[in-house]
Formats: sequence, structure tokens, C-alpha cells
Amino acid sequence: MPADRYVSPAGPSRYEAEIRRSRFIACLFPVTDDEQARARLGELRREFHDARHHCSAQLLGPGRGSAHSSDDGEPAGTAGVPIMQALTSHVTATGRADLSNVLAVVVRYFGGVKLGAGGLTRAYGGTVAQALHLAPMLLHERCALLDAHLPPADAGRLEAVLRAGGLDVMGTSWDDPAGPAVRIACPADAADRAAGTIAALTSGAARTEPAGTRWVPRPLPSP
Repeated sequence: MPADRYVSPAGPSRYEAEIRRSRFIACLFPVTDDEQARARLGELRREFHDARHHCSAQLLGPGRGSAHSSDDGEPAGTAGVPIMQALTSHVTATGRADLSNVLAVVVRYFGGVKLGAGGLTRAYGGTVAQALHLAPMLLHERCALLDAHLPPADAGRLEAVLRAGGLDVMGTSWDDPAGPAVRIACPADAADRAAGTIAALTSGAARTEPAGTRWVPRPLPSP
């Protein structure tokens, strides 16, 4: 998966299903590291302290460099693996299977009817797949940042020109005594093109300089 973009849940969400008298509660969280994932899992263990199982899977990093799953007492391979498969195979609104920085936990209340290995696999994977289908998502892109320094006398007009010119304006800093700086984000491979657009829109009045990179989140269309 490309390491310059990924999709994550926009926030915590849940989906619950009853399957042959057992309750399966699929909980999704955006997480960025193991510590956050452990904290979220701990919260669910406290909230659903009387549940028999809290099975989980997580994907971390823009390139999915870290992956972990747990059956939490279910037969080996019947819970954590199908949850992980639901995460890795989920095609988002981008048209790609690009989900990461996500934790999925399925809380199970046993209803007295054994589902068998196949039934468990379908139940755990299916509830997470449905939760993913319903959850709002964010697209994260690694963007180059440019600061467009504007002449003070014409700053207000030129800032409006940049905002109206189709550029992704992140904000404006007025702290520099030499003049305001409009921060603009663009795809990492398009910094030169964006600098040219800034120069054209301001008739060369803006002084542009690189300002590093940043992960920029944007809402994806609702499922």
C-alpha cells in the first residue's frame, strides 16, 4: 500500500448483530500507535466486563507496517484472523483497500449455541465488515507545505486571490513583521507546480518557500 496516503475511521463507531443468540458488538477506533490501541481495548474490557471475549485486530502506519490480532480465547484463527481480513480487504471510497491506523474489537456475549469454526469466522469477519461499511472515514495524504509570504500593503487582496484560486489554504500567519504568510498544502510531488500557481495568481508578488510536510485529513464521501 502506498505510504503517502491511507484511510482511517473518522472516529469511534459501533455495529451490533445477534447471531444464533450470541451478541457480537464490533467497535472501530482510529489509533496511531500500540499505546492508543491498548487504551481503547482496556476501555472496552471495562465497559463490557461481563462479556466472554474481546477479540481484536489492528493495522498501524501509513504503509501498514504493524499488524496484530488476538482471538482472546476463541479457537485459534476463528476471530482475530477474520477481523484482520475484514480490515485489510475493505475497499474504501477511494476505490482501494487502503485502511490503516485502525483498531477493530469485537465483543462477544455467548448465547449458549456453539457456532463452530466456520460460524465464528463468518460472525467475527462479517460484523467488522458491516461496521466498516457504515463508518465515516477520513483520507490522510502526506502533503508538501508552502508558505506564500505576501507584501503587507496588498496582503488582504492577495490572500483572497489565493483562496479563490483552487489552492488548499491551511491558514494565514500574521506574526511575521515582514508580512503575512499563507500556508498552502499540495501533493508531495506537486510543490513546484503549486509554487508556479502562486506566482501566477499573485503576479510574482508572493515569495514562496518550503515549510515541510504534513499529514492532511479530508472527509471521504459517506458510505
